[in-house]
Formats: sequence, structure tokens, C-alpha cells
Amino acid sequence: MALGNPYQTYQQNSVNTASPGELTLMLYDGCLKFLSQAKKAIDSGSIEKRNINIQKAQNIIQEFMVTLNMDVTVSKDLMSMYDYLYRRLVEANIHNNKEIVEEVEQFVRELRDTWKQAIQINRQKQHSSNGRI
Repeated sequence: MALGNPYQTYQQNSVNTASPGELTLMLYDGCLKFLSQAKKAIDSGSIEKRNINIQKAQNIIQEFMVTLNMDVTVSKDLMSMYDYLYRRLVEANIHNNKEIVEEVEQFVRELRDTWKQAIQINRQKQHSSNGRI
């Protein structure tokens, strides 16, 4: 039996064993990666690569939108934010506009950094509560 690509195996295991919070962080990271690739495609004049990468980023933002728990107050604000980002990416794709991609990238990076902090705080709370008797 042949072994697959070790990197792909590692990635698959990472996804399979990640908590919901870690999966969200991975999605933010993926979105940032696709936005970076879209900017490079704009710089190089590759319409096809720009389109593919912007659409991949849009798909991630759509995933955030459909998985929001709308019973939570902050979700309404996040829905508005995600909707804005999605529409801006459509505009960036139509107009081949790197500045709009950079704008979206900045928002996504801030959301990602906030999410990462929330995960770290949650881990610290879990770790300190596990130490209690």
C-alpha cells in the first residue's frame, strides 16, 4: 500500500482534529491566502487567477455567513460585515481593483486576529480551570 503525500495527510489530520474555533481560524487564514494570490494575479495581469482566487475568498465569506447563529446579537453585525466584504470582492473582481482586495484583506486580517485572541483566551481559561481540584 503506497503512502500519500505526507503534507496532504498532515493537512487532512489537522482539519479532522481541529476544534470549531480552530477550523474558523483556518478559514480566515485560507481567505487571506486567496486574497494575497488575487493581488499577485492582478499585478501579473492574470484575469483567470484573479477571478479564481477572489471567488475562493468569496466562498469562505459565504461559509461564514451561512454558519452564523442569528440568535446571537453580534451575528447581525458580523452578517452586515461579511455581506459588505462579499460585495466589495465582487466589485474588485469586476473592476480588477487591487485596492479593494487590500481593503477586504485588512478587514479579514482584523477578524482573524480577533478570533485568534479569543481562542487563546479560551484555552487559558480551560487550562486554568483544569488545574483546579
